[in-house]
Amino acid sequence: MRVLGIDPGSRHLGWGVLERVGTRVEHVAHGVIDVDLDGTFADRLVDIDDRLGEVIAAHAPSHAAVESIFFSKDAQSAAKLGHARGVVLLRLARASVQTFEYPPALVKRTVAGKGAADKRQVAMVVTAILRLGTPPRSDAADALAIALTHCNVVGFQTALAASAPARPARRRANVP
Repeated sequence: MRVLGIDPGSRHLGWGVLERVGTRVEHVAHGVIDVDLDGTFADRLVDIDDRLGEVIAAHAPSHAAVESIFFSKDAQSAAKLGHARGVVLLRLARASVQTFEYPPALVKRTVAGKGAADKRQVAMVVTAILRLGTPPRSDAADALAIALTHCNVVGFQTALAASAPARPARRRANVP
């Protein structure tokens, strides 16, 4: 299973690709899509769409994990983030990539052990888990953390399904 993790943003969109083979998770690639802030907001969304399409084409993920929306005190920032997430979800759907969403606190708790971990802690833990030489930029580290969360969820579900006892077939009573 190849997972594309995405930390959506209208200025900086983090992405990370992991490959899960059995119980092993391997780092494939990561990066940040930095959009040109001189154009209109619509131009930024087009840039995000185009460049995310290139990432999907280059890495052919079977699954995507996207940070779910959270509420912010700044309504304008939250709206812009919502627009960027919409572009991401649409691009993934058009590419037929199975998509899952995870809240930020769950991602931090899964990777760093606590839901209030800061970006530096997340980056350091991701660096250690994936055996990276240097910590990635915070947006890419968050995207890799989201992908790791999905890999862990799938691993847990697979182990749970394998441990479930087989149900015997029900016998019908012979009633004339």
